[in-house]
Amino acid sequence: MARVITDAFADDGRFARLWADLVERGLDRASLVADVDDEVVGHVGLSHGWLDARPALVDVLILSPLSVRPPRQGRGVGTALVAAAITEAGRLGAPALFLEGSPDYYGARDFERAGARGFEAPSRRTPDAAFQVVVLPGHEPWMAGRVIYPDVWWEHDAAGLRDPLLAEIERAYG
Repeated sequence: MARVITDAFADDGRFARLWADLVERGLDRASLVADVDDEVVGHVGLSHGWLDARPALVDVLILSPLSVRPPRQGRGVGTALVAAAITEAGRLGAPALFLEGSPDYYGARDFERAGARGFEAPSRRTPDAAFQVVVLPGHEPWMAGRVIYPDVWWEHDAAGLRDPLLAEIERAYG
C-alpha cells in the first residue's frame, strides 16, 4: 500500500507513513483497494475520528488517503474508490464521513461543504470549501460540532493545509 500512496501523492512517503501509523494504532476502520490485472492501482483508507457534538462525543470516519497510481488517474479508479468508501462507511454504521480535499473533485462524488451542515473543521488551516462531508443514514440532527482527529494526524502535521497550498485554495474558493 505504501508504494501506491507515495506514488499518488508524489511525496517522500509522508501520507504512507500517516496511514501506516493509523493502522499500527488501531485507528483504521477500512482499507479498500482497486486492482487491475492483479496489480494494486488504488487505495482509500477510512479511519476513526470524533465529532464533538453538544450532547455527546460521536464516533465518525475520516476518508484519507485516497490514492491512485498516476498512470491510472483520470480513468474512474478514484471515483470507484470514493463510492466504495461511502458504502463501507454506511455499512460500518458511521453517521458521517469527513475529508479535506478538492471541492470540485469530491463535490462531484456526493460530498458537500461540512460547514453548511454545522460541522467545524479540526484545524483553522482547513479552508471551508475543502472540509467536506457525506451524511449517512445513522446521522441525527443534533450531531453537529467540531470534528476531532486522533493525535497521529497532528504528529504528522496532516490536519489542515500549509502554505502555499492553503493560500491557493483560499484564493480559488474564497
